[in-house]
Amino acid sequence: MPRDRTHDSTHGGTRDRTVVVTGGTRGVGAGIARAFAETGARVVACARRPPEQPLDGVEFIPLDLRDPPAVRTFFGALPRLDVLVNNAGGTPYRRLADADAEQHARVVELNLITPLTASLAAYEQLRRSRGSVVMVGSVSGGRPSPGSAAYGAAKAGLANLAASMAVEWAPDVRVNTLVVGMVRTELSHLHYGGPDGIAAVSGTVPLGRLAAPADIGAAAVFLASDAAAYISGASLHVHGGGERPAFLDATTVNREK
Repeated sequence: MPRDRTHDSTHGGTRDRTVVVTGGTRGVGAGIARAFAETGARVVACARRPPEQPLDGVEFIPLDLRDPPAVRTFFGALPRLDVLVNNAGGTPYRRLADADAEQHARVVELNLITPLTASLAAYEQLRRSRGSVVMVGSVSGGRPSPGSAAYGAAKAGLANLAASMAVEWAPDVRVNTLVVGMVRTELSHLHYGGPDGIAAVSGTVPLGRLAAPADIGAAAVFLASDAAAYISGASLHVHGGGERPAFLDATTVNREK
C-alpha cells in the first residue's frame, strides 16, 4: 500500500516532519541534526548535556537515555514523530583485560540497549506517522575492534536488531542502519592523534579523507526521505570505500608504484 505522504523533491521529503536525534549535540549527532534542520524539519536533539554552541534550527531537550521511564515520558510528550535517529553512543579506548565486565557492560548498554529503549518508546508515534528509524552503526561492528571490543560487539548487535525490527514493524515503520567509518570531529585527536595522525589515518581511506559529520547527516536524511521509501532492513556503508587490506602494503610483489 503506498505511503500517504506529500513528496518534497527539494528537501528529500522531510519538510514538515519532526525528527529526534539522540546525542545530537556534537560530532556526528550534530552533523545529522543540522542536515535535517536544513530540510525544514523540526529537529529535536536530546542528550544529557546541552551543546556548547546552540545549533541553528535544532531544539535541545535534556534526556538521559539510560533512564527508560524518562525516555518514555520524553517520547510520549511529543505531539508528532516522523524520524528517530539513534545516534547516541561511543566508547573510550579500553582493552578488554584493562577493565572489568561491568565497565564493558556499560558500553554495551549505551550503544545497544539505549537505541532499543528509544525505539520502543517511539514506536507508537512512528507507527501513526508511518515514519522511520535510522540506527547509527559502525564499521567496528563488522570487523575485529581491539581497544573497543565491547563497542564493536554492541554495534554488531545493533545492525541485527535493526534488521529484525524492520521485519517486525513493517509495513508501518522503516528501519535502516548507517554503517559509519572514521569521522573527523572535535574528538578525533583522542582516537587518531594530532594533525599528523589524522593525516596518516586519512591516507588509509580509499577516498583519501575522513568523513565530515555532514556526510553522515546527508546519508541519514536520504534514508529517512521518500527517496528511500522502499528501503528497509538495509545497512548503508558510509566509510569512504572502507579499509585498504593490510597485506597489500606488506606484500613484496605486485605492489602499486
